[in-house]
Amino acid sequence: MPGSKVVVLKTSTDSVLEDYQKLLHLLDYSKYISREKDTLIKLNLSWTKYFPACSTQPWQLESVVKTLIEDGFERKRLFPVENKTVVTDPVKGAENNRWTSILEKYGLKFNPLPEAEWVKYEFKEKLLRLNQIFPEGIEIPKIYIGKQIIHLPTLKTHGHSVTTGAVKNAFGGLLKEVRHYAHKYIHEVLVDLMIMQKELHPGILAVMDGTVCGDGAGPRTMQPVIKNYILASNDSVALDAIAAKMMGFDPLQIPYIRLCQEKGLGVSNPKDIEIIGEDISSVNFGFKTRKSFVIWGDQMLRLGPLRFLEKVALKSPLVFWAPMASNLYHDYFWYPLIGRARINRFRKTEWGKLFERY
Repeated sequence: MPGSKVVVLKTSTDSVLEDYQKLLHLLDYSKYISREKDTLIKLNLSWTKYFPACSTQPWQLESVVKTLIEDGFERKRLFPVENKTVVTDPVKGAENNRWTSILEKYGLKFNPLPEAEWVKYEFKEKLLRLNQIFPEGIEIPKIYIGKQIIHLPTLKTHGHSVTTGAVKNAFGGLLKEVRHYAHKYIHEVLVDLMIMQKELHPGILAVMDGTVCGDGAGPRTMQPVIKNYILASNDSVALDAIAAKMMGFDPLQIPYIRLCQEKGLGVSNPKDIEIIGEDISSVNFGFKTRKSFVIWGDQMLRLGPLRFLEKVALKSPLVFWAPMASNLYHDYFWYPLIGRARINRFRKTEWGKLFERY
């Protein structure tokens, strides 16, 4: 995508709403997202509970919605959406992450995708993996067809895909809760999702929150790190590439980012991306991707020495054990023993205090 641009700004709790508005206007976002078309606002829910850097931040959501409405977007044409996984509940997650009160404040209705109509969709371009993973057909939310989309990811690491951001945010919307079948081929699947989006959406925009970033065993069991950055681009691949570089990774060594450029779906080489705003040439957070116990176990079954058990453990009626084990580990072991202390430290920061005001 020639001429790819990523806007990067520093922000603070005192100016975050205004800074997000500046971010969008510096990108000249109305070139990519039209007031005359219906717009999906794709939230990111990685945990039903609130955990810093894990899911779309409330100030991120409010800033984008506020800017859209002030810039003349009709409320009836804005559709905030999020899906479920086998371990998340979008309605409870919207409440715990303070999205519900924000959407009510601005007169918008939350659209949980499990309650939406899903239809089988034949994509014109050949996909790398998803047709093999779902040979009976790929079902997508009918509400997605023909609407432009704004993604609201956070800047963090991920045990399956190294980093996660704008590209992977589509994973939680375009595939049903059984999308965990795709973990085995995650990088190729993320390329497929970009192919699908190019066909479905007349416009794509991504607005990433890096005020509080996630380092380590993402997307949930991370160390929250305050960095005070916000980013935006109409090229999801370029945005993920710059975010990866800021985290300390070489984006060209991350398969999904490199493959997307090879397929002409975006720009992955930071040298070919124009940065507007902050000088980030020397930024390196020094993040490292680690695998949580759950992701480690998942990969042992799908790609490791236990893969002979994959069909029985993950693709049979016995699969109920996997989400149950994940919930037990995350909600009843990691969260109270490790996560709560991290949240308590976060609550003492300015961003933690801002979260409590929502």
